[in-house]
Amino acid sequence: MSRDVFVAGVGMIPFAKPGKSEPYFQMGSTATRLALADAGLAYGALQQAYVGYVYGDSTAGQRALYEVGMSGIPIVNVNNNCSTGSTALFLARQAVASGAADCVLALGFEQMNPGALGSVYSDRPSPFDRFDQETDALVGQSDIPLALRYFGGAGKAHMQEFGTQLSTFAKIRAKASRHAARNPLALFRTEVSEEEILAAPMLWPGVMTRLMACPPTCGAAAAIVVSETYARQHGLDHSVRIRAQAMTTDGPETFAAHDMREVVGFGMAQAAARQVYEQAGIGPEDVQVVELHDCFAHNELLSYEALGLCPVGGAEKFVCDGDNSYGGKYVTNPSGGLLSKGHPLGATGLAQCTELVQQLRGKAADRQVANARLALQHNLGLGGACVVTLYERV
Repeated sequence: MSRDVFVAGVGMIPFAKPGKSEPYFQMGSTATRLALADAGLAYGALQQAYVGYVYGDSTAGQRALYEVGMSGIPIVNVNNNCSTGSTALFLARQAVASGAADCVLALGFEQMNPGALGSVYSDRPSPFDRFDQETDALVGQSDIPLALRYFGGAGKAHMQEFGTQLSTFAKIRAKASRHAARNPLALFRTEVSEEEILAAPMLWPGVMTRLMACPPTCGAAAAIVVSETYARQHGLDHSVRIRAQAMTTDGPETFAAHDMREVVGFGMAQAAARQVYEQAGIGPEDVQVVELHDCFAHNELLSYEALGLCPVGGAEKFVCDGDNSYGGKYVTNPSGGLLSKGHPLGATGLAQCTELVQQLRGKAADRQVANARLALQHNLGLGGACVVTLYERV
């Protein structure tokens, strides 16, 4: 048995630089209150909650939600690296689809430190041991921060196979800034040109400049998912349905292919997207708007191909033709994406959800994608997990 699941409410706070935000529990409770207000519900209506964060102690989800209410409901804390927020949404949707609950909260937050990501627990084996070994073998560059080596290496592999130019990644980053200029919740709202991006300090000569990487960010976002019966009984907005959703983890190709693109999750994303299209009975050409995981401009380009928005090897033409923005085939990351909106790891998936729900409701203001009916979300976490979700205006 599987029931239709609708997004009745969403909430998101403006993202901020590390050190400039409120504590995690205040950010999380504020996003929850915003989602409840958007849905027109009291906290007591929630029957379960799934709370995602990467950097925090156990039961930080309870700490955040206790600020809103202490109703005794099940609260499950979730950590799945950068796909944490959409993993919380995946679990919330499953609870409603299965009939286990009718009204469930998915919440994500992150209070981050400045600088590159690093390991917190140095006294035990890292879950990235095998990823690091493969990356060392394929690209070396041990003097470069880890995440940059992963995604820069994947971008370099694309450059080497297809002749992709550094300027193409700059075009993607410039597009993100143009979109974010319309988003009051984005961290960076200043437009930057392709030339400025190419002139920024090189993090990896010939492969990546500083502006091609997303910034560490603090923030929170939330969504409330409900069954159709519950929505009708309580007069809730049920104009946006989760039509299909899939979550995948690494397959053998991650290491067996000896390709940095597979190390960073190309196969996971491709498999999740394929499952979603099959569940919904559509193709990527039926989608109008996409929020995808652009932690680096390089991963946005790879994701175009993994999600089937263009053929493998066709991403540079896709970008140069303007098919990734308003007036093209798709509008990708109208929010500004991770590159400009920011990337608070646990909140990112639910911030993407918030943007797409607003798009399908026709309430995205200056960012509105005309006639948006189907919206695709792609959220990736190395180590690894990928969640792809298709939303539909009904």
